[in-house]
Amino acid sequence: MHPKDPHSYSRRTTTRTAAALLSAAAILLAGCGSGPSTGAAPPEAGCPGALASATAAVARAEKSDTAWHGPTTGPAAVPGKSIVYVAQTMTNPGVAGVAQGVEEAAKAIGWQVRVIDGDGTPAGIQAALSQAITLRPSGIVIGGFDPQLTSQQMARAEAARIPVVGWHAVGSPGPSARPRLFTNVTTKVEDVAKISADWIVARSAGNAGVVLFTDDSIPFARNKAELIRKELATCSGVRLLSYENIPIPDAASRTAQAVSSLLSRFQDDWTYSAAINDLYFADAAPALRAAGRPGSGPPFNIGAGDGDPSAFQRINSGQFQAATVPEPLNQQGWQIVDEFNRAFAGRPASGYVAPVHIATAGNSDGATSWDPSGYREGYRRIWAG
Repeated sequence: MHPKDPHSYSRRTTTRTAAALLSAAAILLAGCGSGPSTGAAPPEAGCPGALASATAAVARAEKSDTAWHGPTTGPAAVPGKSIVYVAQTMTNPGVAGVAQGVEEAAKAIGWQVRVIDGDGTPAGIQAALSQAITLRPSGIVIGGFDPQLTSQQMARAEAARIPVVGWHAVGSPGPSARPRLFTNVTTKVEDVAKISADWIVARSAGNAGVVLFTDDSIPFARNKAELIRKELATCSGVRLLSYENIPIPDAASRTAQAVSSLLSRFQDDWTYSAAINDLYFADAAPALRAAGRPGSGPPFNIGAGDGDPSAFQRINSGQFQAATVPEPLNQQGWQIVDEFNRAFAGRPASGYVAPVHIATAGNSDGATSWDPSGYREGYRRIWAG
């Protein structure tokens, strides 16, 4: 699966990409205030300052040789615990990827895990959380949905003194008083949104027509989309052509038709896309292919989460997705288990927040996930006491 000498290939490709972006920024900065471009010269960006900043940020985020900087101390494993993972929908690859990490980590620490699928509807999620509480587990995971949808069930969990840890449950990482969460595990949505928009600004040299795909029914996703929109607006040469609100459970049935309509409306003006979840591009691919668009773009597509295996496969094969800002899903599953262990031991949350990363064909080495090194060994050492 890996190319020959993948590390050398990755370094060369990443270096060429960074050099090209920095060169574009230098040209545009030097040309600030000049007249319209002519001939083969690149068009002048409407945002030379924003372009330079975005280019530097993207170069940092594309580095893949990062070490584990998570917690190194904490309580030894508390034995005999059980966790219920309540999923917004297991068709959401991010939710499913974290569930897999929780199961792996629970096995390592010696706990039991059960996953209950909310099927992506308010009624289904409420029923799933009610079932979880009835099971009287040691802890419950809110897997990718807004706890406000389940306020009655959350009150029951609090009354039963069942610790709750969220994944993408509220807008910020860390503990939450209302809704009551021991902690919420996520990258910082502000960082994810900013780097996604920065990638478009940098790669396009400040000239792009963008479509943004989101799910406004999820407050976390709506906030992320608004932050992407805000960051794109820092570059006057980047135009937001359309804001497409498609609920994730409806993406498979609605995205292809939306893409066909967008192609008809904007044609070659549509050069870039951002989405709050990679899965939109899986559903967009058939319509783009049917329209004769090349898999390598345009439009050049970046997912602002979650970096599931199918997204990496599309990126590595040049099939209608160029980049993703992946959550370290498996690592976050381990973090959730560690946070519960701290709760059971009467300790505070760890406070750890994973940094943002951009994955492309040039730096992923053919991998199908963003799985930073060192966290399994780090958590095992903590739990061993």
